[in-house]
Amino acid sequence: MLTQLAGRWTRRLLPALLTTVALPLAAQGTPDTRPTIAVLYFTNSALVDFASYAPLSKGMAEMLINEIAQNQAIRVVERDRLQPLLEEQNLQNTDRVDKETAVKLGKTLGARHMLMGSFVIDPNQNLRIDVRAVNTETSAIEFVQTVNGKADKMLDLVIELGTKLNAGLKLPALKTASATVPAAKNPNQFKALMAMSQALDAEDRGDKDEAATLYRAAVALAPDYKPLQARVAMLSPNE
Repeated sequence: MLTQLAGRWTRRLLPALLTTVALPLAAQGTPDTRPTIAVLYFTNSALVDFASYAPLSKGMAEMLINEIAQNQAIRVVERDRLQPLLEEQNLQNTDRVDKETAVKLGKTLGARHMLMGSFVIDPNQNLRIDVRAVNTETSAIEFVQTVNGKADKMLDLVIELGTKLNAGLKLPALKTASATVPAAKNPNQFKALMAMSQALDAEDRGDKDEAATLYRAAVALAPDYKPLQARVAMLSPNE
């Protein structure tokens, strides 16, 4: 009798138990296996007005993040995740981040590819941007790229750089979003991007009012550049 009762309870409870076990597994979903990229702050190697161009270290990294993040087939570590880690490790000065340090940071962030860059602006406003990609799994330099042009075409150069990096790293195809192109053709793009870079600096100092003011100034100069609108919305949600 007891055996029969046990059999009936088992037949009744087993489906429920299986369902209970299966639900958490299904809720986890499919693991995200997309390649992950992180962009470190750029080293300022300007030959003139060195201090004035210092904010571009963060601004140029943010521009490149915004560019390659348009590719839905890859994952990009947002600057907001990188900044606290750099502060914790006292690595805000990009000159102190060597390849080995980049690999450690990449592993902490879960990034397979770490992009390290520098920029040079000469007295004639010529701009050169150099980037190298470090594979955090092998510690090898897997790709190096350089783009050159005029400083007032900075966003055009970043778009070009993003495309070349994507191809060089053999990542899924990058398609430039239409919203980025009008901003690149804007004659005020350099002023807008400098204001954005200064705003990032103010934001990291905790001065949200100054950051919001600078972001609004940047939006006024480049209204088609959506990342600027997103930063303003984040700092001033009621606008």
